[in-house]
Amino acid sequence: MSQGPPQEPPPKAVPGGRRLARHAGLVSTATLLSRILGLVRDQLFALLFGATNVADAYVIAFRIPNLLRDLFAEGALSAAFIPTFTHALHHRSREEAFRLANRLMTTLAALLVVIVLAGEIFAPQLVALIAPGFGAIPGKSELTVSLTRVMLWFLPLVSFAAVMMGMLNALDRFFIPAFAPACFNIVAIVVGIGLWLAGFSPVTAAYGWAIGTLLGGAAQAVVQLPPLRRESWRFAPELDAGFKDPAMRRIATLMGPATAGLAATQVNIFVNSIFASQQAGAAAWLQYAFRLMQLPLGLFGVAVGTIATAALARRAAANDHAGMRETTRQSLRLVAFLTIPASFGLAVLARPIIRLIYERGEFGPVDTVATAAALLFYVVGLFAYSSVKVLAPAFYSLNRAKVPLLASVSAVVANLVLNVALYPVLGYRGLALGTAVAAIVNFLVLAGAFQRGVGGLEERGLWVAVAKVIAASAGMALAAWGAWHLLEAWIGTGGLARNGLDALLPVAVGILAYATLCRLLRVPELDDMIAFLRRRRGA
Repeated sequence: MSQGPPQEPPPKAVPGGRRLARHAGLVSTATLLSRILGLVRDQLFALLFGATNVADAYVIAFRIPNLLRDLFAEGALSAAFIPTFTHALHHRSREEAFRLANRLMTTLAALLVVIVLAGEIFAPQLVALIAPGFGAIPGKSELTVSLTRVMLWFLPLVSFAAVMMGMLNALDRFFIPAFAPACFNIVAIVVGIGLWLAGFSPVTAAYGWAIGTLLGGAAQAVVQLPPLRRESWRFAPELDAGFKDPAMRRIATLMGPATAGLAATQVNIFVNSIFASQQAGAAAWLQYAFRLMQLPLGLFGVAVGTIATAALARRAAANDHAGMRETTRQSLRLVAFLTIPASFGLAVLARPIIRLIYERGEFGPVDTVATAAALLFYVVGLFAYSSVKVLAPAFYSLNRAKVPLLASVSAVVANLVLNVALYPVLGYRGLALGTAVAAIVNFLVLAGAFQRGVGGLEERGLWVAVAKVIAASAGMALAAWGAWHLLEAWIGTGGLARNGLDALLPVAVGILAYATLCRLLRVPELDDMIAFLRRRRGA
């Protein structure tokens, strides 16, 4: 008699939902601090620069090294380094793994210095490429070029921080790497307050802010040194320019496709910058909206993705496909539970939230309306953005880098087509929508390939759970929207107290409604998160 399909290993063989929630909760706690500080930093930026030409110039100038950071440092480099470093830890020795990290950091330093020097020389051409519309406004391109030359040195600093982060994550040390970006924000806040108190002109303040960006990048790396030293790591320069070490060759081999595979969002932002440079203020509006969308992305999507990447790398090294399926399912369910309600909430409460956070100084009511319109379209892709953080590293762990490459190319093509079609109709709002739809395309390609190659995404009610979360989120959004309009009709707007009530009370109503509906719909991730919070309160 047939015994049916083979059974997967018992739950103890893979990380349980509560264990994943616990690790993700720890990372989210550190990331929450960083994101709150990031909002304070953005408030200072809005206060100093608003959506003026100086703001546009800084946004584009920082975007050039930031795009390279996302592609290489926190994107391809991490995706290629973490599984290779993990393999060395498990199959060679800790000492060999640390030597690999030293070789990578030394070789990376030499390579990045060359890249930065080339960027210094060709900065005018880079700015003309990414923001051609700036040339129509006297002095705007020139300021962008000068700021770019200052901030290009952010790239090597944050790249070293990314290698340290990868080492600590592979060693199951998640809190400090997640906390490191908070140090960047603390430095930026201190610098921003100093610039505001000094009363510098916007142009002078922009140069001061650029220098603060470099100091923040250095702090992000330095804060990770103590835990690495406690793990017995010591930096010893060891250049491997010829990539004689097989592990270095593996990293280099993975980084090529990984760069393209993780490039969808960055390439789309680059394309959006070209279009946005045609409209005064659009680059700043899109940046403010994208930063708000990144709050739940960083809190939840990146947190779950960070834990899942390390877990998937270990299971791939052990050839444990059943464990990979279970980890991926749990991760996607948790991502849905956390990011889908965030999408609905940001969509219906965009205007009061932006008014509370940004509307002061150089940032006026017109900027609030414009930023809210962009945010409404960005959040359409939030679940997809976050899910890619889980799915793409799974393929790098399996040495199947061509799949994320195909997904990325598909997303870029979709974004280009949508930008051309939507920009004449929706303006800068069409750029936000194109970016969101491109993220959805990226996710669908990855999910389909994972199901065909590894399987498991259709098992244990994954999509039923996602449907329940969508239903609960829709009810939450209706409750939050109603609370906002009732409050605004009752107390009006204007002033910190009224704006705070208009934004925060509907958020509280929405959270309560979402928890209630998830309880009624029996969404298990709610119990996992409650158990984690109770343990933290007890601790």
